[in-house]
Amino acid sequence: MGEKLLMKGNEVIAEAALRAGCRHYFGYPITPQTEIAHYMAKKMNELGGTFVQAESEVAAINMVYGAASAGARVLTSSSSPGISLKQEGLSYIAGAELPAVVVNIVRCGPGLGGILPAQCDYFQAVKGGGHGDYKMVVLAPSSVQELYELTVEAFNIADRYRIVSMIMGDGILGQMMEVVEFKDKENIEKVEKNWATTGTQMKREHNTITSIYIEPEILEKHNQKLQAKFALIAEKETRVESYNCEDADIIVTAFGTVARIVKNVIKMAQKEGIKVGLIRPITLWPFPVKEFEKYADVPKAFLSVELNAGQMVEDVKLAVNGKRPVHFYGRMGGMIPTQKEILDKIKEILNK
Repeated sequence: MGEKLLMKGNEVIAEAALRAGCRHYFGYPITPQTEIAHYMAKKMNELGGTFVQAESEVAAINMVYGAASAGARVLTSSSSPGISLKQEGLSYIAGAELPAVVVNIVRCGPGLGGILPAQCDYFQAVKGGGHGDYKMVVLAPSSVQELYELTVEAFNIADRYRIVSMIMGDGILGQMMEVVEFKDKENIEKVEKNWATTGTQMKREHNTITSIYIEPEILEKHNQKLQAKFALIAEKETRVESYNCEDADIIVTAFGTVARIVKNVIKMAQKEGIKVGLIRPITLWPFPVKEFEKYADVPKAFLSVELNAGQMVEDVKLAVNGKRPVHFYGRMGGMIPTQKEILDKIKEILNK
């Protein structure tokens, strides 16, 4: 590993993108992720890249479509309402099979909501969000170090499969400062982009980037190709962390910032003789179904803790498939669950 620096999460995302070879950023400011744009505005100028503060989020995502069509590594970032505005463009990018990286530092909603952290965009991210049958790879870091590592990996995954990769964090991760250890050299996957619209120089046929297929037979074949790709990604790219699950009385599942709180709850519970495990999905899509199947018969119950009204809990229930009860505890509006609240909920479940 290389240098260690104390950095803010949002700035680490931007630095990681630059280290991954991204030289094109299009965005529009919205709290709590605006530091990404600030960092890119300064650095792109120094590196000879492209930074555009677009006139809107709609414009920004369509600029991403253009740069991705030319085979460039491209990034956009926003927060919840801004990501909603990008949904049509994201569906077009997915339909055209273009690689791109999108960052959503989630704020609380619905509506304009507030700038405090939340996880209420889970459904939007993992169930499509825009129109049509498509998926994005959704990565959920839980530390500033992971913001760095998973942002680099997001670009590799995007290129590998010609898909949109999303980094989904929350306001805490974006704004907090931690020590991050950068590598001396990044593992940048080199992918031949012979589909890109880079100019033919009269040496090959024209490449066409589109998501419109008028003939139903052709569009169905295109969709079947996409679904096969999604199945391959689910097989190859699922990431998860399991902790203390082997003989757990209860297994808690959480992602992002909440998973950090749960790790402290595990220590508190241990002192009271309660064995608590943790399954932390790192990919929210593809969801780590097999990890839940592996431990489905171990605990008395599962508990999903989230900063929302209960979104990931649906995927946990599907994965556990009725083998054990699945409970939910959530806070909303920017409120964060305390360790005591979670431990009290665990005790309530175990004492039923």
